[in-house]
Amino acid sequence: MASLTSISKSQSFLVKPHLTNTNANAKPSFLSLRSLSYKLTRMSQKGGSVVVVSATTAEKQKRRYPGEAKGFVEEMRFVAMKLHTKEQAREGQKEVKEPEERPVTKWEPSVDGYLRFLVDSKLVYDTLEQIIQNAPFPSYAEFRNTGLERSEKLAKDLEWFKEQGYAIPEPSSPGISYAEHLKELSEKDPQAFICHFYNIYFAHTAGGRMIGKKVAEKILDNKVLEFYKWDGDLSQLLQNVRDKLNKVAESWTREEKNHCLEETEKSFKFSGEILRLILS
Repeated sequence: MASLTSISKSQSFLVKPHLTNTNANAKPSFLSLRSLSYKLTRMSQKGGSVVVVSATTAEKQKRRYPGEAKGFVEEMRFVAMKLHTKEQAREGQKEVKEPEERPVTKWEPSVDGYLRFLVDSKLVYDTLEQIIQNAPFPSYAEFRNTGLERSEKLAKDLEWFKEQGYAIPEPSSPGISYAEHLKELSEKDPQAFICHFYNIYFAHTAGGRMIGKKVAEKILDNKVLEFYKWDGDLSQLLQNVRDKLNKVAESWTREEKNHCLEETEKSFKFSGEILRLILS
């Protein structure tokens, strides 16, 4: 709430000795004008009184969140980048604590661990894509058939592994927990759900692709899985989804946007637990 000070005409600064000059012909000094500008950052004439609004109020009204000028997706990207390590992203601020946070070049993946990762990832994408199709909130329908969907691609990859003689495991705790969390959020908290939607799909097109490439070099003889292929121009697909996300967020209050951003850390936690399966 702005701090307002009402000054009556009889008590106006215009008749206070320290703000007036006894010499009627003298011009106001630079110092007196500067002092006046500090005291009266913003003035309006109202009902015979001068209303003074503190400078801090105006400054708060003009406050911009990092990335806000470019749209809400840029705000989400800014928060996500800070949760990376320096090795993962230039803007990263997180310290390396978990095995999957080490540089991928130092990973020692196994086929069995990679299969667990793919199976749990498929469960998460199955869940996301089913939620979008059902659209418990109308805004979710904006994200149908974006071209970023991964469920069918993962099904093809798991079938390929099966043909190579590998046993396909059942989903494990990390994937099951994340899928349940997404279901709960989708029905009661659309802002938080959209945060996960953004981070899951966009992270896979960036760091996810790099991880897939390095893992394939080590255990799959450089085979590129369908999980890492998209039909059409990926950059354009991503831009289309950015535009939709920005459009949906335009109807949100600042508090709702902040709530969405605050969910980013949980998204990274759940995704990190699934990624860690590669090293199991």
